[in-house]
Amino acid sequence: MNIRLATDADRHIWDAYVLNHPDGSLFHLDRWRQAIDRAFGHPSHALIAEERGGVVGLLPLGEINSRFFGHYLVSAPFAELGGPLADTPETAVKLLEKAAEIGRERNCAYVELKNRQPLDGLPTKDLYVNFSKAILPEVEANLAAIPRKSRAAVRKGIDEGLTAAFGHDQFDAFYEVMAQSYHQLGTPIFAKGFFRAFLEVFGDDVEVMVVRERTGVPVACVLTFYFKDRVMPYYAGSLWEYRRLCPNDFKYWELMKRACERGCKVFDYGRSKIDTGSFSFKKHWGFEPTPLAYQYQLINADEMPNLSPTNPKYQRKIELWRKMPLALSKLVGPPLAKYLA
Repeated sequence: MNIRLATDADRHIWDAYVLNHPDGSLFHLDRWRQAIDRAFGHPSHALIAEERGGVVGLLPLGEINSRFFGHYLVSAPFAELGGPLADTPETAVKLLEKAAEIGRERNCAYVELKNRQPLDGLPTKDLYVNFSKAILPEVEANLAAIPRKSRAAVRKGIDEGLTAAFGHDQFDAFYEVMAQSYHQLGTPIFAKGFFRAFLEVFGDDVEVMVVRERTGVPVACVLTFYFKDRVMPYYAGSLWEYRRLCPNDFKYWELMKRACERGCKVFDYGRSKIDTGSFSFKKHWGFEPTPLAYQYQLINADEMPNLSPTNPKYQRKIELWRKMPLALSKLVGPPLAKYLA
């Protein structure tokens, strides 16, 4: 077996392997790596395993080096999922051994693996879960399947006159809502170029939606990916001052309805941290959580890292960020956000 670094010439065979592998995800695609590279330029160490002239495994791997957040490898950067895809467990082990070797050569603290299922022998963080649910063939059947309180919130949004607009031409309004929403959460916002890179690389497989109230003011937004038979809202925001209008419930219903009409089979609500607001919101929509196994190869670290905003040591910084003027947060946020992989 030969394990080597992937090159641009491998893009087609890489994505073909991802699409054919039962555990292949949006985040394993080379297009995901392309978008991250275009936006940030973080070093990539994507690995391909070959045997008898064919691909038998791969591991997307990016390098993050920040004075604030540390120096580490991650599979895959800025993604919900990553980790090795392989024909056999033995091949996956070989890929992990190569990743650890690169980590040592680069003097990294650890390798983070965003796995769906845990791999044996690695420390595991029980922080994230995924929420996914089948989309019913009929639009109204999906509305009826939403639990009563959330369904009432959807109807309130409709009654309040909320409207949804889809398309890449909604990008500027999308980014403005995202910037305000991140500021309200105390989180650094990504640069515009980060989100634009997804639009440029994924084309028709990514979509922007903006929700507006009666007078036309944007109040919520979401950037959504389409992968295989899944609709995947991934980057979303809303404004607290309009929460009485239930813009989030309205937003996700409009997206579910659109996905149903498009023929999607699965509504992938994405990941949430356990016991957070987004976790509760998705539970109230009738989705059940499935644990994700974020695992670590510790190299120059003694314990698993904790870069989550739920870490108590970040609470003071989050409060200070919320008090920062919005315009300033748009300037100082992107240089920090590019390392929050």
